[in-house]
Amino acid sequence: MKFNIPTWLIIIGGLGQIFTALIYPFIRHKVFDWYNDVKKLKPLNQEIAKTYGRYIQGLNFSFGLIAILIPNDLKNGSVLAIALTGLIAAYWVGKVATQIAYYPMYDIPKKVLFKWGGLGMNVLFVLFAVVYSLLLIQNIIS
Repeated sequence: MKFNIPTWLIIIGGLGQIFTALIYPFIRHKVFDWYNDVKKLKPLNQEIAKTYGRYIQGLNFSFGLIAILIPNDLKNGSVLAIALTGLIAAYWVGKVATQIAYYPMYDIPKKVLFKWGGLGMNVLFVLFAVVYSLLLIQNIIS
């Protein structure tokens, strides 16, 4: 089975990943009151939590830039394309799996904006997981 992921879909995914990176601080602050929770940790653990938050934000932004700037290189079937799409697919599939497994246990604020925002973010996460998984398969079989 041979298929071709359209370049426009890769670019849309890239824009979405940049959006998630840019909206991440708002979500931490306004939706989850994350900063007040982090203040309850010991100072070293506060810095570790903040650092990991920046890593997540940086990865989302970087993956988005890669998708926007070099979408054709992500689907050219090279060893590097396989490695990179495999990494990004694993990242987003892991995010979706974690969200399904653990997040339903927590109470998310019931405001309409947060309800629709949460749905929209979940749709984006699934889109990223599907696009990069399909890109990985496309690269492997090409």
